[in-house]
Amino acid sequence: MIFKAVGEGRPYPDHGLGSRDWAEIPPRQVRLDQLITTKRELDLQSLLSHDSTFYGDLFPHVVHWKGELYLEDGLHRALRAALHQRSVLHARVLDLDAR
Repeated sequence: MIFKAVGEGRPYPDHGLGSRDWAEIPPRQVRLDQLITTKRELDLQSLLSHDSTFYGDLFPHVVHWKGELYLEDGLHRALRAALHQRSVLHARVLDLDAR
């Protein structure tokens, strides 16, 4: 199993963070099997693209809410890590439980 669960949508409240706000959160290691995705489908072309993060953040965005870790952005990067047989990835984690 790659992820803890495959979800549909964001169950947590809107956090209001923009790209610059996310950039202020230092990345940390997160285990793939602790993540719950917020998307059920992915674009295979994005998965196979070498420059899929060229215009975006290099690190996936994860939201910690009610004790769970939700992968908000970076599904393709997380799946690419799994395909390379890595069990962890570096991600920016927003802790809504601490707010």
